Amino acid sequence: MKMNVGMKLLIFLSAALILVSAGCASNKNTFGNDASGAPQLTNFADDIKDITLPTELTWDRKGSMVIKTESFRGGIFIYKGRAEVMSLKDYMIASMQDNKWRLVGETASKDIMLAFIKPNKTCIMVISEGVLGKTELKLHVAIDKTGGASASSNANTFNDSISQ
Repeated sequence: MKMNVGMKLLIFLSAALILVSAGCASNKNTFGNDASGAPQLTNFADDIKDITLPTELTWDRKGSMVIKTESFRGGIFIYKGRAEVMSLKDYMIASMQDNKWRLVGETASKDIMLAFIKPNKTCIMVISEGVLGKTELKLHVAIDKTGGASASSNANTFNDSISQ
């Protein structure tokens, strides 16, 4: 079976997600406000409408990379702005859950990494303290546009049925 570039990237991100999520417990939102109460952008780089961000963050176009093929869409999207790291983490968890993403892994050291899935979609976020008081949010997004037709039709990359 011949694999296209998009499928290889999806498999790579899935493997990274499995490593990240091993042993991680899900964490409830402790922010106090849900994502709908915070200001949000209605646009996302490359028009991915189900990932919303606080208005304090701006897209770093120069540092980001986007890939589009017939069967795959995704890339690495970098955002920077003045936001407290823990508040941004809580906001992103609530926002992603509001958009039907499922948190499947979380880890923290110097940086915070969050892993989310949806049918045919994977998003790994890294939140880190930036320079000059700016926080950086790096999104690694993989979207299988074939809807999993080459594998099983109702499963995400982990063969874990979830509703969209």
